[in-house]
Amino acid sequence: MNLSRTDFADLPYFLAVARHRSFSRAGIELGVSSSALSHALRTFEERIGIRLLNRTTRSVTLTAAGEQLYDAITAPMGALSEAVDRLNRFRDSPSGLIRLNVMQDAAIYLLSPVLPTFAERYPDIKLDVSANNRMIDVIAEGFDAGIRYGGTVPEDMIAQPLSAEIAWVVVGSPGYLKRHGTPTHPSELRNHRCLGIRLGTGHIYEWEFDRGSESLAVSVPGVITVDDGAFGRSLVERDFGLFYTTEPSVRALVEQGKLQYVLEDWRSMGPAFHMYYSSRRQVPAGLKLLIDLIRELKPLG
Repeated sequence: MNLSRTDFADLPYFLAVARHRSFSRAGIELGVSSSALSHALRTFEERIGIRLLNRTTRSVTLTAAGEQLYDAITAPMGALSEAVDRLNRFRDSPSGLIRLNVMQDAAIYLLSPVLPTFAERYPDIKLDVSANNRMIDVIAEGFDAGIRYGGTVPEDMIAQPLSAEIAWVVVGSPGYLKRHGTPTHPSELRNHRCLGIRLGTGHIYEWEFDRGSESLAVSVPGVITVDDGAFGRSLVERDFGLFYTTEPSVRALVEQGKLQYVLEDWRSMGPAFHMYYSSRRQVPAGLKLLIDLIRELKPLG
């Protein structure tokens, strides 16, 4: 059976659907609608006379022929993609699309100061950034890379540090502290109104403290739990209570007098932000350039 140029053009579509087992997620990765993707692959199957996909309203699976095709072309198509990406080195202006899944605070305090310069230097590189704190499989969801705290990066990924270690602090508004007092030891937090923090894994975070050789983890009481730092900081500004957050995210609010540090001698240092990506994929040239620029500009030191 001879494949036409049209057939070859459909192979990346097939690979994306086979990898995600989903037309919608594959469509997001490829930048096409799920209906257009489904139509293209159905036409491909009709041209070659072999069914590659089992479709239901809830799932997409591979037939035996589809599994065989997927195993046969994954490595060659990956090598071809890598070869094309390497051509970027010979361009005056590198091009391509980079899809990133980024923690919300990393998007605000790490990427926002850098991306205007990146866009000016590399106008032909497109960035698609999803900012959320939910822990996902970035490769399965079609992203080239993610940005998270170093301690939360999956072990099978390559991680590149993008900042120095980050200080974690407790803050409260002057109005709240005037009415309720200022705690002097982490154990006193149990007598205060605190904002709970839900991690991207779904777990409730225990506030961690260090002073000299002492280390504590405190389960604070809270009638409100948030998974977004900006939302939490807005509540604290309105005298809600105390919040545990990163020092860079509240530095300006403290300098403006809107918030105050609490338990300063107990502040804890946490892992830096890291860019992470699969060890099994060629790193896009544009992603390398973004990592280099973040390290050059050092928005978080």
